[in-house]
Amino acid sequence: MSSINHNVIAERLNLSRATVTRSLANHPSISAETRDRVLELAKELGYVRSPGRAIRRKKLSKNVTVGVLVGVRDRAPGTATFPFILKGIQQHAAYEQATIDVCYQNPDEFDPEGRRHRVFGQIRAANWRGVILIYPFSEPAIESLSRRITTVAALEDYVALGVDSIDTDHSAGIVALVQRLVRAGHRRIGFAAWHYPIGGHWTVRRFAAFVEGMLSQDVPLHLDWHLNVHPGTPELNREQLADAVVQRIRRDGVTAWVCAADHQAYELIRDLAARGVSVPRDCSVTGFDGIEPPYGLRPLTTALVPHEDIGAAALGRVMNRLLNPKSPARKILVGAEIVAGETVAPPPAAG
Repeated sequence: MSSINHNVIAERLNLSRATVTRSLANHPSISAETRDRVLELAKELGYVRSPGRAIRRKKLSKNVTVGVLVGVRDRAPGTATFPFILKGIQQHAAYEQATIDVCYQNPDEFDPEGRRHRVFGQIRAANWRGVILIYPFSEPAIESLSRRITTVAALEDYVALGVDSIDTDHSAGIVALVQRLVRAGHRRIGFAAWHYPIGGHWTVRRFAAFVEGMLSQDVPLHLDWHLNVHPGTPELNREQLADAVVQRIRRDGVTAWVCAADHQAYELIRDLAARGVSVPRDCSVTGFDGIEPPYGLRPLTTALVPHEDIGAAALGRVMNRLLNPKSPARKILVGAEIVAGETVAPPPAAG
């Protein structure tokens, strides 16, 4: 029997050799479905991986424990994506021969100067070799952690601090959502976000992508229609944000809103309904992330982020960083898929 290699698997599945190679390496650009097909056939055919990785793997101890530090505040609505990131990490752990230890921490209560802080105690007790961060932490906390331990961030950008980042392609996703709104006939489009005391780099990046999308479609930008994103403007809580959106709908004729995230969009839709504004009849709303809609709400038109792939890629990056600690910091972007939900319709005047 001829040896089983990447070419054989590629021919059987009608895929390119590069796709097979990336699937076997768990590259973040490959979808979970394609990767599972490749791994299943590889196992069926008795494919044996190259010894190169095994040799490199021996440079690490036999039992590598990687911590996952999840920054949550009482499991707030914004934390709905972390179980999927965790799933991707845990699925990839068997491939990397790693043990995963999960720790939940309110980022507001993480004092990096506290030597007896529970996070540092957990690092010592479980002998973490690396840590994956999910959700934002303060920059002093990141600096303190990264001095002690190999650190990789999921869905946040700390490359300026020398920390590797696995993130979604905010730009392509938001630009595509703006294009969808413009194709539906919208020209008066606002951007709405929540204010976060820590982090929120992704809000800035998604707003920057919104500006790019508006300019590329030759749609005018109005400073007063961008809520909770401009420095020096009032920080609106959830109720104030909904009131401001309604005001701009009724006063200025804004017909569509791009929200920085799905959980924000769903709460806004609820709050608008309480104020007599129906989505998408009176205005259209888009989100970003691809979470399941809360009970009783229509599914959003959104950008679906492959959170499991991001988790797997984050663990892979930790293992690579352990083998190559002096390599330059990297930011890896994973694409998002646009999902046509039920929250975009033509503007009321066009109906």
